[in-house]
Amino acid sequence: MSELTSAAPVAGEPSRWVRHWTHLVAPGGAVLDVACGGGRHTRWFAAHGHPVTAIDRDTDALATLRDQPLVTPLAADLEGAGWPLRDDARFAAVVVTNYLHRPLFPLLLAALAPGGVLIYETFAHGNETVGKPSRPDFLLASGELLDVVSGKLRVVAFQDGFMEQPRPAFVQRICAVFEPPDGRPAGSERTGLPPRYDLAG
Repeated sequence: MSELTSAAPVAGEPSRWVRHWTHLVAPGGAVLDVACGGGRHTRWFAAHGHPVTAIDRDTDALATLRDQPLVTPLAADLEGAGWPLRDDARFAAVVVTNYLHRPLFPLLLAALAPGGVLIYETFAHGNETVGKPSRPDFLLASGELLDVVSGKLRVVAFQDGFMEQPRPAFVQRICAVFEPPDGRPAGSERTGLPPRYDLAG
């Protein structure tokens, strides 16, 4: 298993993975931040002009986001209650970090608008040897995120490995795009060119 080149985020700072792929999100497009916690990614996207729906069960954490004009905090128990959004709610990006509840996978994919970007990063199998979380329920199996999006999204980037800093951790992460049924992003029918997902960030 290869060592990941970018470190996990310091508490309160946006993940490097999220920052690196933010440019793929449509300008001004709505973002869904799932299990947002203290809101580091909610604030990041709002600062870049994106309206953000921030979901978490921690009402105290959500209260710290109420001064953000582009943010809609939504208190919800994602594991003990139903999906809190309307069935037709669609987003230019769905962002999940350091959280895993497998029954949500179909709902997360369904929440992507055409051209929408899934940016997902959490702990993986092997992490039980270096710290918490250690329960299999909270750790992705090898290549699991690839299996989740297979046949549904176009994978732009994927990593599954180990990093030493800022603390030892096994991590898996993916950036994938929901392409329209004809395989062309908006506007490409005019140019005739294939989609270009800039890897440089």
